[in-house]
Amino acid sequence: MYILADGLNKNILIDYYMTGTIVNTIAVIGGGVIGILLKKSMPERIKTIYFQAIGLFTLAIGISMVWELKHILIVVVSLALGSLTGEWLNLESGADKMSNYLKLKLKIGSEKFTEGLITSFLLFCIGSMTILGAIQEGTGVSSDLLFTKSLMDFFSAIILASAFGVGVAVSAIPLLLFQGSLTLLAMGASQFFTPEIIHGLTNIGGILLIGLGINILEIKKLRIMNMLPSLLFVVILLWIFA
Repeated sequence: MYILADGLNKNILIDYYMTGTIVNTIAVIGGGVIGILLKKSMPERIKTIYFQAIGLFTLAIGISMVWELKHILIVVVSLALGSLTGEWLNLESGADKMSNYLKLKLKIGSEKFTEGLITSFLLFCIGSMTILGAIQEGTGVSSDLLFTKSLMDFFSAIILASAFGVGVAVSAIPLLLFQGSLTLLAMGASQFFTPEIIHGLTNIGGILLIGLGINILEIKKLRIMNMLPSLLFVVILLWIFA
């Protein structure tokens, strides 16, 4: 496919194949498979402490993404509107039904399939590196940022899959759809993703990861899936007001 590379400040034709996104997807699958193999050899007490470590790791990642919080009012409103919308749509219930269907069809026995899928998706897909990498690749600048992200996601997938199981490897599917969609969108609308929008998405993603960390540590059960529409609301509000 040939596109115009506006990011190079001149119109040139570029042969584009979404290489970075494909490599990223393969990296997550590969890391997930290695992690699943490691999980089978873990004693129960090791699994317990390992889950606690994963929970703290998720909290740390989330805090780092919220550390420089900008447009606080927009972030709060987006989180509130997104949560209410997700609760009205009952996304959590839908996700559970879909994951149970996949578990049945694929004959997966993992109890933490849904948790692993959601945790991995947010870690791999919600962040400035994902958005900037997709924009760079979509505009024909470079795939280097997504290649770097692929290496990081590979090792993260090993760690996560050794704790959550096959749900981490399956998260490669929504990763491909989400990151691929961003890349395709960036082909014609890269200027839409302003630094403010990227920062807002990172902030909301960090808050959701903190919630996931709380779930993993079993401090309190939060319906994180119902909060996902907040990502859409923060983009709309920042586009209008920022």
